[in-house]
Amino acid sequence: MNETVLTDPAFIRRLESLYLLARKVLGGSLQADRKTTKKGSGITFADYAEYNPGDDYRSIDWRIYAKFESLIIKLFELEEDATIYILFDESPSMASKSLYAKQLAAALGYIALNSLDRLCVYGLADRLNPMLEPCRGRGKVIEFLRSLEAAESFGKDTDFTACAREFQARRKRKGVVIVISDFLFPQGFEEGLKYLQYHRHDVFCVQVQDDNDRSCTWKGDVNLECVETGKNQRVTISPAEARAYEQAVAVWNEDLRKACARHSIGLASTTPDVAFEVVIQEILRRGGLVA
Repeated sequence: MNETVLTDPAFIRRLESLYLLARKVLGGSLQADRKTTKKGSGITFADYAEYNPGDDYRSIDWRIYAKFESLIIKLFELEEDATIYILFDESPSMASKSLYAKQLAAALGYIALNSLDRLCVYGLADRLNPMLEPCRGRGKVIEFLRSLEAAESFGKDTDFTACAREFQARRKRKGVVIVISDFLFPQGFEEGLKYLQYHRHDVFCVQVQDDNDRSCTWKGDVNLECVETGKNQRVTISPAEARAYEQAVAVWNEDLRKACARHSIGLASTTPDVAFEVVIQEILRRGGLVA
């Protein structure tokens, strides 16, 4: 299989295996708990209310009527389809991890579409890039996978907070927001995550980094070029400075872990060395896209 082709039948069979696992573990849903605060004709009892003309007479509790001669109806919790939003980092810093990140996004989106949830995908960099308009159903799988295949790097100096604000301006309906990124945002990540939560989205982070992000193998005099801004800087890297870089990245990643824990945001951190199926399986076995 050409590793860049997400629509290859062999790759789709791998996605189908993950969907079958989702059905077995979570009943097909990416979320472990999908009950809403709305009340209607569901199956889980929620409350009582007085009967009014136009209400479903089949919901009348006749035992209460026999005892108190009052028409009371039962209200039940509704379970409604979720809206799954994928914010996929397309900034140049993700170039070396792009295929792996696309595979993770493909798996999560495939499960959502096959679970009849709504799916919407945006590219993430210094601005928001629409990749897939809201859709649902198995018939949209190929269109979704092709949108991921066509995704290319763009932008400079990724601004996650600005993208979160633009996303909210475009999409008012609350849902599950999955952010797939290395989270190496120059202006930080916490403000953007808090903004999404403030607007009542359930947020889940999938952090993808590789050895180039976490370690420094360069030594001596080198000319560094920022992959996002194109700026050049001549530096001398000693072993002590290489260790300082690695420690700084470790602290950054620990800050992300703590921020997610503090705000009850789900987090999965991985590298391309781990098969994408293993990451998705772990997410499902932990209870889906929940903190």
